[in-house]
Amino acid sequence: MNRNLALGLLAALAAALIGSGWQIASRHGVTTTLGPLEIAVLRYGVPALVLLPLLIRTGLLPPGLPRRRLGLLVMGGGLPFGLLVLAGAQWAPAAHMGVFMAGSVPLFTALGARLAQGERVTCLRAAGLLLIGGGMAVFGASSLADAAQTWRGDLLFILAAMMWALYTLAFRNSGLTPWQGAAVINAWSSLLLLPVLLIFGAPKLLTAPWTDVAWQALGQGAVAGLLGLVTYMIAIARLGAARASLSAALVPISTALGATWLLGEPLGAGTLAASVLVACGVALASGAWGPRR
Repeated sequence: MNRNLALGLLAALAAALIGSGWQIASRHGVTTTLGPLEIAVLRYGVPALVLLPLLIRTGLLPPGLPRRRLGLLVMGGGLPFGLLVLAGAQWAPAAHMGVFMAGSVPLFTALGARLAQGERVTCLRAAGLLLIGGGMAVFGASSLADAAQTWRGDLLFILAAMMWALYTLAFRNSGLTPWQGAAVINAWSSLLLLPVLLIFGAPKLLTAPWTDVAWQALGQGAVAGLLGLVTYMIAIARLGAARASLSAALVPISTALGATWLLGEPLGAGTLAASVLVACGVALASGAWGPRR
């Protein structure tokens, strides 16, 4: 196997597993001792400090990077995206996050690629999108009894997926290395957090048990904020946006199983069936399979 391809596949696999872990950790954090703002501070502040030496060399406004593309990177992979997910996690279980986010990203990515680049939707991709739609329908029917409590979270997850699709398309051909991208995105996210913190503060960081803060700092800041973002950008650089988004196929199942094991969330037959359908749909809709595979 080509070394470039192998590295890209390993990065995509790591990004998917880290993404599932981040979803589970976020759900646990916002439903126990911390809130969305406190977790956002750890998620973006920790990696911003770690990558500060690289940021000094790269700059907040990297030369050659259009300001519009920079804005899309920060919106789609930074604070606005993160706050949507963390707010949604207060309303809906982690399994909802896995299905709706992983399922919606290929839909929005395909739409964005079509509008921005004129990319055609092949028969395989169309079949994948139909499978995703079917999986979401099965999931919606199986969780209809809880819809009154979870619909807000589900809507926020879909909006977050739209943001992540923008980020996926914007990073490609941005000219940034994965580490430079992580430094710039986390730095801008931390700066955007400052006025929010001045208004609302983050009091739970002082009242929550130090073990909870430490675990979230490790999981949100070091693992998700650094490794997760970098591995996904490596996957995009080595495989392209379509093949990199294929890694999302693992997220619904791994998040649902992990949430059952670690958080005690129920795993019904409908949730499992929907996760499998969405995973298969994502695999096809990513555009990674086709005549030029």
